[in-house]
Amino acid sequence: MKIYRRLEPFPGPHRPRAVAVGNFDGLHLGHRRILRRLTAYARRKGLVSLLLTFAPHPEKILGRGRVLMIQTLERRLELVRESGVDEVLVAPFDAAFSSLTPNEFIRRVLLHALNARTVFLGTNFRFGRRRAGTAQTLRAFGERTRLFEVRIVPPLKSVGRTVSSSRIRELLLSGDVSRAAALLGRPYEIRGRVVSGRAVGRRLGFPTANIRPENEILPPGVFLSRALFSGRIHPGLTYIGRRPTFGSQEGGVHVETHCLRRRQNLYGRRITIELLKRLRSDRKFPDAAALAARIRRDAARAESYFRRRESG
Repeated sequence: MKIYRRLEPFPGPHRPRAVAVGNFDGLHLGHRRILRRLTAYARRKGLVSLLLTFAPHPEKILGRGRVLMIQTLERRLELVRESGVDEVLVAPFDAAFSSLTPNEFIRRVLLHALNARTVFLGTNFRFGRRRAGTAQTLRAFGERTRLFEVRIVPPLKSVGRTVSSSRIRELLLSGDVSRAAALLGRPYEIRGRVVSGRAVGRRLGFPTANIRPENEILPPGVFLSRALFSGRIHPGLTYIGRRPTFGSQEGGVHVETHCLRRRQNLYGRRITIELLKRLRSDRKFPDAAALAARIRRDAARAESYFRRRESG
């Protein structure tokens, strides 16, 4: 998969393309359906399949509220690669790009730069200055000029609700990683580098790897989790919170993972944590002994959970 990071002059060869457009943050089940249709259509028609996405998220530039990204751009591109897309253009979204009118976006980006013959997008796609352009705007332009075809992919539903990045953000921020995973089609991941900490977990009898997370969304609570490093998967527990038992001097959000069956110095390593299920919310305990007792119960529940999974 080729990755381009600038629009003008567009560095890719000027071949006819089938293009999907959107932020695709999280690359959830609805996004995957769009990319499946894109790649299948492109192969059938002999076109190059390309995903046009944006960085940073348009809302971060337009200032209509803070948007926390579900995943890093790096991880988004890894998942797009797995989908079989030929090319990705990560268009830098800045004030100049946001000022393009819908007509300028169509002509300068889709037609001139990308040579789009077919465009795939979701029902709620908006584009151009003040988000004036809609999926229907794009379809009407294509039908009037006959320069390209527009294929609008209807939203995917789950339990009566639309699968969307905003819904997944809500679930993650509330700690509901299980329902978020059902919409993502995979467990929510936290990636980061292991750094030195204050050895609080070790003093409690449960040594942890302290992670400096790359993610913007950190679901609060104690989770059944899996740590991925050294090419292997290690079951464990992950804590995300502010360590309220130890007072305000422990300020900030901490991410700590305890591997149930492996003891190893992980300092400096970059690891991935999959959050499978929340066991409980974060809370303040009377003292360290009470916290240690609760962690022992959490670890026992985790061992039982993973044994059941492993036994089939």
